[in-house]
Amino acid sequence: MAETACVQPSPSAYALPPDDPHHRRVVARYVQTMSSEMPRYLDLNSGRFLRPGWPHAERFTRHLVADAAAITDAELETLLDHGWRPRTTAAWLIGVDRREAFRERLGALLLDSEVCYAGRGYCFALARLGTVADAEILVAYLDRYLPRTDLRYDQGDALGALLRIDAALGSDHAAPFTVPGGPWDTWVGALPRLRGHAEWTPERQRRWTDLCCDFAAGWTSP
Repeated sequence: MAETACVQPSPSAYALPPDDPHHRRVVARYVQTMSSEMPRYLDLNSGRFLRPGWPHAERFTRHLVADAAAITDAELETLLDHGWRPRTTAAWLIGVDRREAFRERLGALLLDSEVCYAGRGYCFALARLGTVADAEILVAYLDRYLPRTDLRYDQGDALGALLRIDAALGSDHAAPFTVPGGPWDTWVGALPRLRGHAEWTPERQRRWTDLCCDFAAGWTSP
């Protein structure tokens, strides 16, 4: 997520509940677990599992898919309650296993944008669910945050996810945002060093979502 300025969270957004052993156990099991030389949340945040030749790719992915199937809804709710690290991990597990019951929860978290980094995971999960309802959440997010040219949140990830859903459904939810000179161009152009940069075209935003979703589909499809 290049060129991002996030809401500064309160200290409690990062801290584990001091007297909640259940939360600590779930975080240790799913967030801090090691499938490479780093905790899972760092691998998810970096996206390096998508890079060809990463030596831990198969081990990391098999563990991720297994945990996405094994984690309970109650445990996912626990992860969604506190901080960007658990929320990022929960969003990926929800997306990989396509837990539709969490659509509204993810949508609320995305729209609130309380902490950094987790929004990319929410957008991935919504793209994986891939219905009109998910598109409507992403549209609501872009309606709210694209006019905020002073904020570099998860606008790119939201647009990429919306374009992915449009391509799958044959819809055009993203069209009002991507017209030449429209909201996307205005938002990108508000930061001079992004103007004309290939990384910030709508196509490049969708490419990242496609990589993530195709990765998940490749490991979870029969």
